[in-house]
Amino acid sequence: MVDFFAPADCHVDHADSFYIGGAWVRPGPGAHFDVVCPSTEEVIARVPEAGPVEVERAVAAARDAFDNGPWPRMTPAERAGYLRKLAAELRARAGQFALAATLQMGAPTLFTPSAVETPALILEENARLIEEMAFETIRPREDGVSIVVKEPVGTVLAIAPWNTPLMLAVVKVAMALASGSTVVLKPAPETPLDALLLAQCAEAAGLPPGVLNVIQAGREIGESLVRHPGIDKVAFTGSTVAGQRIGAICAERCARFSLELGGKSAAIVLDDMNPADVLPSFIPAAMFLSGQACAGLTRLIVPRRRKAEFEEAAAVAIAGLPVGDPFDTGTFIGPVALERQRERIEGYIAKGKAEGARLVTGGGRPKGLNRGFYVEPTLFSDVDNAMTIAREEIFGPVLSLIVADDLDDAVRIANDSDFGLNGAVYTGDADRAYAIMRRLRVGNVTQNGWVYDHRSPFGGFKQSGMGREGGPEGLEGYFEYKTIYMPHLPSHLASHQA
Repeated sequence: MVDFFAPADCHVDHADSFYIGGAWVRPGPGAHFDVVCPSTEEVIARVPEAGPVEVERAVAAARDAFDNGPWPRMTPAERAGYLRKLAAELRARAGQFALAATLQMGAPTLFTPSAVETPALILEENARLIEEMAFETIRPREDGVSIVVKEPVGTVLAIAPWNTPLMLAVVKVAMALASGSTVVLKPAPETPLDALLLAQCAEAAGLPPGVLNVIQAGREIGESLVRHPGIDKVAFTGSTVAGQRIGAICAERCARFSLELGGKSAAIVLDDMNPADVLPSFIPAAMFLSGQACAGLTRLIVPRRRKAEFEEAAAVAIAGLPVGDPFDTGTFIGPVALERQRERIEGYIAKGKAEGARLVTGGGRPKGLNRGFYVEPTLFSDVDNAMTIAREEIFGPVLSLIVADDLDDAVRIANDSDFGLNGAVYTGDADRAYAIMRRLRVGNVTQNGWVYDHRSPFGGFKQSGMGREGGPEGLEGYFEYKTIYMPHLPSHLASHQA
């Protein structure tokens, strides 16, 4: 039998279990995951790995809770109350979640104190939405009425990635639960602690059994969950390659799915802006979490005549970013989350040099940091948009400076991508900014910076995904529509019409 453990300060009381049907279920002898701290390369937690038995139990629990339990039959106000209780439980464990973020993926403590607030706000926003939403719409007909009703999609498989694992799990869980659906949550095997803590929150909030189930599993078991006939919808955040695979499997059996995938987002700088107007917001938006953010701005497109000044200023800003121990409150750049991710980033850096891009700063491992998965913040110039480093998602602290001949050329370069997740336009002219932003084939775009608003839909065009997360538009993806034709209204609707 494997010994399961977690750091005492993280308070993961059930690191040896799965959360299924409202109970903590211990596994039998079997495989496990080692959770490795990326700043020390030490194993800081060991959790059980689900197999076919746990898959069947989790799906059956979610299925039974949806088909026979109270959750989908509650009023929206009742479900909203539970979502607010869940938000309160998250806030009560803010320190534990913050510690988990640093231990699992090396997120600097500069950022982690606020890591819980956005997920809590997402839960509360979905509570508000369902309290204000119309679930029945009446449309008169010549011979009666049509009643269009929203019904929950059913059982949802939520698959969360290893970067920002809490928020990207909660946004799916919140929308699913708000709709009246039930959930099987599968965290990334590298970052399971957030999901286990979330299960503790669900237990403390009193969610009915089976409404939220958490099982730690690898990719193979994850695919069996995607294929499972008991799952009605799959909500996935991760790589485009994995998303394409999930979408194909879901299409085979007509299961619903939403995909939030990769990005190669561009920031266009207009000629009225100076480096001092751009870099203080662009650099954080590019380097946040060591570049491990799908919506990060990783291509900086500047007017050709301004190349030298932007290159020089960006190099100074990037080289000056504090790199080091994520537990040091002065650190901005911690390690990347995984050893294989560091190797992948280093491969892209080598490819950038081989294809003719010029390395301006960075490109190696920071001096003095001999332990941990660190990569220097890196800037390439003389980058052609056809180069690999300008086209593929690196998911690391690597930026490409690209020049444009004019505004139309800048827009062309920004849109010349397989992705379409995020973007930015830097100018002091709101009218010019808006006109350019409407031309960009992206799901999100900001004037002079980077914004994420949990009340608005987030997602992308092209290979950046399908569907949206957040806001009423995201919530709509967790409903099925049913049209009911009747000669007369039922009494509960007729009384509202009177």
